[in-house]
Amino acid sequence: MFLPFFQNLRDGGVPVSLREYLSFLEGMSAGLVTYDLEGFYYLARASMVKDERHLDRFDRAFAASFDGVEAISVEQVMEALELPEDWLRKMAEKLLTPEEMAEIEALGGFDRLMETLKERLKEQQGRHQGGSKWIGTAGTSPFGAYGYNTEGVRIGQDESRHKRAVKVWDKREFRNLDDSVELGTRNIKVALKRLRQWARHGAHEELDLDETIRATADHGYLDVKMRPERHNAVKVVMFLDVGGSMDPFIKVVEELFSAARAEFKHLEYYYFHNCLYEGVWRDNRRRWDAQTPTWEVFNTYGPDYKCIFVGDASMSPYEILQPGGANEHWNAESGELWLRRAREQWPDNLWINPTPERHWQYTQSIAMIRQIFEDRMVPMTLEGIDRGMRELN
Repeated sequence: MFLPFFQNLRDGGVPVSLREYLSFLEGMSAGLVTYDLEGFYYLARASMVKDERHLDRFDRAFAASFDGVEAISVEQVMEALELPEDWLRKMAEKLLTPEEMAEIEALGGFDRLMETLKERLKEQQGRHQGGSKWIGTAGTSPFGAYGYNTEGVRIGQDESRHKRAVKVWDKREFRNLDDSVELGTRNIKVALKRLRQWARHGAHEELDLDETIRATADHGYLDVKMRPERHNAVKVVMFLDVGGSMDPFIKVVEELFSAARAEFKHLEYYYFHNCLYEGVWRDNRRRWDAQTPTWEVFNTYGPDYKCIFVGDASMSPYEILQPGGANEHWNAESGELWLRRAREQWPDNLWINPTPERHWQYTQSIAMIRQIFEDRMVPMTLEGIDRGMRELN
C-alpha cells in the first residue's frame, strides 16, 4: 500500500533505495508507530532520507501521498461518540460582517495594547470563549485566537486569518527555501542576467581571437593568445522574508532564490521575519539559537555588494516604527533604523515584493517600506525584476 509513496519520493528527487524502503516496511510491520501520523512521518523520514538537503523534497512527496490523512489516537477511537475539540472550536468561530468589524475599535496604540495584555494575564483565571475582554477564542477581544480585532495579539492559533495581529505569542517553525526547486519559468534567470559586471580572472583558458590576429600580424607567424574566461563578478547579499504572510508566496520566492543561486557566483543570503532587526539567520530550523548579528553582516560585506530584500512588506506599522514592536520578540531598536542602516551600508539596494502591485496601496506598511527605500520597490514579476536589475546596475 506504500508503493505510491515510494514512487512519489523517487519522482520528487529523493534518492531512496529499495533497501531503505524495505527497512521502512519492516519498521511498520514491527509496530513502531500505531495511530500516530507524526510518528509515521518521522519513521519514514529517518528510514529513507540520507541527506538533509532532501528534507524539503521528502515533505512535498509525503504531503502528496498522504494529503487528508489525520492522526487518530487510541483515546479518540475510544471516545468516538464525542466531537473533537478542534471541531468545536471551529464551530464556535464568530463570522462577523464588515459592519461589525468596523465597529470594533483598537485599544489605542502599541503601548496601551501591551499594558492591557499584562493586566489580563494577572487577572484571568481560566479559559474563555467569545466576549471582548479576556484572552480566549472566537470573540472580539484583542487577545486570543479565532476571533477578530483590528489590532491585537494572536495567541494559540495555527495561522493568520485576518492579518491584523501586532504580535504573535506562539513559537512558529519556518522552513528553509529549497534552492534546487525546478523553475516555473526560465525567464526569471533571463531577467536576473541584467545585473552583471563582467571580469576576467583565473587561468588563461579561452582563445583571445583579436589578440591572436594582432600578434600574428606583428610577428609574421601564428601567435596564439589566450585569456581568462569571462565571469559575472557582481556580488549580491540577499535578505529573504519567511513565515507568516509570506507562506502563500513560497513557490515563487523559491523560484527566484534558485535563479539567483544559479546566476550569481557571489551570492550571500540571510532570512528575516517581516522586518530587519538586530539578528538574521541562515537556517530557519535554528533561527532562535543560531542567529547572526546584523552588525556582523554589515561589517562582513562591503559597499560593493548589491543588496536585495525579498518580502511582502505586510506587517503592523509598529514592527517598523516602534522599539519592542517586533512580531515575535522585543527589539531594542526600530526596524526602520535597521533598514536605513542597511541602505547606508549598501547604496545599491532594492526591495522585491511578491504582493501584486495593484494591492500595495491598501497596506500601510508597504507604503512605509517604499518611503524608506525611496520608492526602490518592484513587484515580483518578470517586468518588475527586469526593472529592478536595471536600476541596480
